Amino acid sequence: MTQPENDSTPNRGIYLLPNLLTTAGLFSGFYAVVSSMNGHFVSAAVAIFIAMIFDGLDGRVARITNTQSEFGAEYDSMADMVSFGIAPGLVAYNWALSGMGKFGWLAAFVFVAAAALRLARFNTQVGVADKRYFQGLASPAAAGVIASIVWVGSEYQLSGHDYGLVMGIVTIITGLLMVSNFRYNSFKEVDWKGKVNFLVVLFIVLVFVVVASSPAELLMAIFILYALSGPVTTIRSVKRLRLEHVVGDDHDADFDNDKK
Repeated sequence: MTQPENDSTPNRGIYLLPNLLTTAGLFSGFYAVVSSMNGHFVSAAVAIFIAMIFDGLDGRVARITNTQSEFGAEYDSMADMVSFGIAPGLVAYNWALSGMGKFGWLAAFVFVAAAALRLARFNTQVGVADKRYFQGLASPAAAGVIASIVWVGSEYQLSGHDYGLVMGIVTIITGLLMVSNFRYNSFKEVDWKGKVNFLVVLFIVLVFVVVASSPAELLMAIFILYALSGPVTTIRSVKRLRLEHVVGDDHDADFDNDKK
């Protein structure tokens, strides 16, 4: 018996294009881990940044093509955990922390655990939190801090083990920033479809030229400054800094009532 054309049985398949991009991001994160295990730290760092590109594309492609799904959202979250949690933690460990004993692997674990908590908190706040800001440092940005430092160190042929203590402290602080209540600009209020002055386009071209000439150094500067912007933005937005503005439960701290 043939099935009627107006049958409302849901389609149990998955959308190919957005999930293909998510898989590419997952592959990049896995490749970063393997590369760091083989001592190819520049390739590992670059792979993490490539994963960021795919992570930025899959959601936008899903919205443009109207192919959003619960499966896609969950798959993207799992891929992010690998690419921006496990991969940066292991890359940092293999580059600088493996010779630090318990402190080394605990520092890497703090970052990985913080990434997991950050992603879980983000998933529970979708549609509730203020879209203008991220609560805590986003996991891709945190991964960018670690990856850019490893990239610069490798480019300048620095031995990460000589800076194990410093790298461990940076890894821990970056992880804690992910689970903090510090507010980070999400740049979602920027009108990407609007018209801009010709000078803006020229400035963008110059930025690409600078990035192409010194990508590692520039990316490190950008991600470190962005990581530091959260505490600065939070302190400037409240009259008196309290504990709930720094760390707390899964609800946003009440910034609005504490503005200057």
